[in-house]
Amino acid sequence: MYVPPPYLETRRSVLLAAIEARSFGTLITALDGEIMISHLPFAVAGEAGAETLIAHLARSNPQWRAIAAGATALASFLLDDAYISPGWYPSKAETGRVVPTWNYVAVEARGPMALVETGPELLALVDKLTGRHESGREHPWSTSDAPAEFTAALLNGIVGVRMTIEALTGAWKLGQKKRPEDRDGAARGLSAEGASLASLMRAGRAPVGDEAAA
Repeated sequence: MYVPPPYLETRRSVLLAAIEARSFGTLITALDGEIMISHLPFAVAGEAGAETLIAHLARSNPQWRAIAAGATALASFLLDDAYISPGWYPSKAETGRVVPTWNYVAVEARGPMALVETGPELLALVDKLTGRHESGREHPWSTSDAPAEFTAALLNGIVGVRMTIEALTGAWKLGQKKRPEDRDGAARGLSAEGASLASLMRAGRAPVGDEAAA
């Protein structure tokens, strides 16, 4: 992912938190010139400093075979985005030297992948993914709520995947190269349209967390 220096975010904790917040991403693999893409829910697993990304694919999805064959992989997450009208910039009235753009927040993870095909490990992977979204609900659902034979049959139809995160890159394109008054104007315009990116525009970068770089 190409990220100009003003928009680059490298703090590992910020990037992992962003992935956790978004959860849904795109798994892209390349093998022998063939590129494959799947849109999947992910979860961050593992201990601090050795985190992994987990997800699962339908067994009928040939992408897992590419992973088994050693495909290069990355996972991409678009957290938020919005069109920015030049009409929101005060400098439009002053110089007219403004054009539209698109602001966004995105994270990319890279690393080797392994398969989780059967047994308790696959069930634990599914439980981790499910728990990510069920926790906090009044009556959280878990795989133990379904008949064991039903769950076992469904597990036969999927393949778990685990990425060891070796590199993380974040793009926080939020108007950092604009004058403060123009960025404020864009944030006001986004707020008027109900766009959630407005709060990030005002902050100018990701929340402060662990300063360790990926």
